[in-house]
Amino acid sequence: MKNRLKNEAKRKALQLKKEQLFNIETLYNGLISNDRASLSKAITLVESSKLAHYELANQLLEKCIKHTNTTIRIGVTGVPGAGKSTFIEAFGKHLTTHGKKVAVLAVDPTSSLSSGSILGDKTRMETLAKDPLAFIRPSPAGTSLGGVTRKTRETIVLCEAAGYDVILVETVGVGQSETIVHSMVDFFLLLKLAGAGDELQGIKRGIIEMADAIVINKADGDNVKPSKLAKVEFERALHLYPPKENGWLPKVLLASSTEKQGIEDIWSLVNEFYKQMATNGYLEDNRLKQLKQWFLQNVENLLKAVYFEDKGFTSAVEETLKQIETKAISPFRAASKLVNSFHK
Repeated sequence: MKNRLKNEAKRKALQLKKEQLFNIETLYNGLISNDRASLSKAITLVESSKLAHYELANQLLEKCIKHTNTTIRIGVTGVPGAGKSTFIEAFGKHLTTHGKKVAVLAVDPTSSLSSGSILGDKTRMETLAKDPLAFIRPSPAGTSLGGVTRKTRETIVLCEAAGYDVILVETVGVGQSETIVHSMVDFFLLLKLAGAGDELQGIKRGIIEMADAIVINKADGDNVKPSKLAKVEFERALHLYPPKENGWLPKVLLASSTEKQGIEDIWSLVNEFYKQMATNGYLEDNRLKQLKQWFLQNVENLLKAVYFEDKGFTSAVEETLKQIETKAISPFRAASKLVNSFHK
């Protein structure tokens, strides 16, 4: 009898814990009260792939979206080895020293074989992780394009509701598909290395065309002279591009994250960008454009989730895959046939 009562008490405690975890009012109040545990729980909720949690996440995001107008969203990208994590730690510490609350959404690459991620950004940013004014959330990239997680946009909204002034989105640096991060930030910062063989590649269309600033990182020691030469090359390359629609002229700066050099100049440039964009109205227009993009992306994600929750649909997919394996039907015809059979 005693064991049964004990087990019943444990069950109720566990149920209460679950209810508290996904109690929207509790989570929201915790968020706006700067409770880091509530922020972590809220992110866990929006990252959930369960349809049962989808509506709860929507309710929370509906409450939080009104807090997104006074923040600075910065995307930090660059090839692996460019020193993104080291730069973000130095940049983040500079901001917290000036009283800014900084949230870092650090995305780790996901193995296509094991589907695993190291999630070691808190280790790489050990000093910043201990800062009470900083919040670091490492997440796996999964199969998402652009080196950002499927729920990065929603996580940005939650961090802004929690009172963070600057949101830094560190991406994995996977190539031109990386440009998806451009659709969720205000300022797009590209890290480059001197002597990496990509000065001339900067002339090509692609990710550099979207950059609001290019930072030649690791410009210290014997690398100072090569970094200055790389700066000149990139400045020449930028002159080949047409002016941005927002009127901003991208700059090329030098920085040494380990020596903490050039960090203040980069922050000054970001502030200059924000003043100019706020004055000409582009900042507000861009945020509204992003909201529409988020809507379309969510429609796509929800439709996909709804279809694959349908056992009839998943069964039809498996049967169609068998037909494709035997080459009884082409993948193109099979896809058309499958969708048409469920969309009437």
